Amino acid sequence: MGLKKINKYYTVLLSAAFLTAAVGMSAHAEMSKESAVGFYLDTVITLTAYTEDVQILNDALEECGRYERLLSRTVEGSDVWNINHAQGKPVTVSDDTIEILQTAASVSEASDGAFDVTIAPASTLWDFTSGAAVLPDAGKLEEAAQLIDYSRVEIDGNEVTLPEGMMIDLGGVAKGYIADAVKYYLEDRGIESAILSFGGNIVAIGLKPDGTPWKVGIQDIDEPTGNYMLVAANYGGSTVTSGIYERGFELDGVYYHHILDTATGMPVNNELASVTIFSDSSMWGDALATAAFALGTEKGLELIETMEGIEAVFIARDRSAVYSSGADEYMIQK
Repeated sequence: MGLKKINKYYTVLLSAAFLTAAVGMSAHAEMSKESAVGFYLDTVITLTAYTEDVQILNDALEECGRYERLLSRTVEGSDVWNINHAQGKPVTVSDDTIEILQTAASVSEASDGAFDVTIAPASTLWDFTSGAAVLPDAGKLEEAAQLIDYSRVEIDGNEVTLPEGMMIDLGGVAKGYIADAVKYYLEDRGIESAILSFGGNIVAIGLKPDGTPWKVGIQDIDEPTGNYMLVAANYGGSTVTSGIYERGFELDGVYYHHILDTATGMPVNNELASVTIFSDSSMWGDALATAAFALGTEKGLELIETMEGIEAVFIARDRSAVYSSGADEYMIQK
């Protein structure tokens, strides 16, 4: 990632995208809008595209399953499972896993460890999904936090070595990688206009058939799912939101959410409620949303401003919003 934004270059690309969409508008209009829905990565995935062959979308869902079997921490025999159970020995993994780990390491380094895939010893002690409001044992959580250190993940070609006792969890970046991969898969199958929902990750292919951008709602932090606080445009890239409302529980008047502080293993305690990242790569957007949230508005904004082609919206718990320097290009409704 570069260190200086090049907004003029982006504007040229955007203009070209609109021109291409206008030329192909009539062809798209003749195609029907088809959708396919599946449940992978603990997320409802909805693929919607303008196509004459819905089987393409079903095939894409099968790709989601294949990647889940490769990257899930809990699927026995996956790359991640093998790394976590290797007892400190090197493990040969796929090119996909290497690419994800390298991206994760880059974001970890850029954020001073605010994002870290070795969070698993701590994250596995929490239960944010069953509805039970139970805190992990404080002593065990303190021990687990000592095992969080991305710099100890060794990569040599396609071999990964993790010290015994440590664990990785790619949940904070793999969904974005899979969303990107499904996008490329559909493009290779001839899809030119589509919107793909992977929960908090929204990825688009091209523009809508009428040449306008896709509209993506940014969840209202105080309302049930589906109520939007802001509306953003997606011009064929990725929109990723990470927020405290996604998974969590309240206990004794305190709300505990799933975005953990890599230093303590406890939920991040700052002013933020959500961070939305606009980018070309959903994998980068995924990791950066978590990193920027953990850093807080001021330091998170500093991180985003160093990233070429990346913009962000920070929403605080008091409902105030802060935008990166180029985020206005994406905002339809504030």
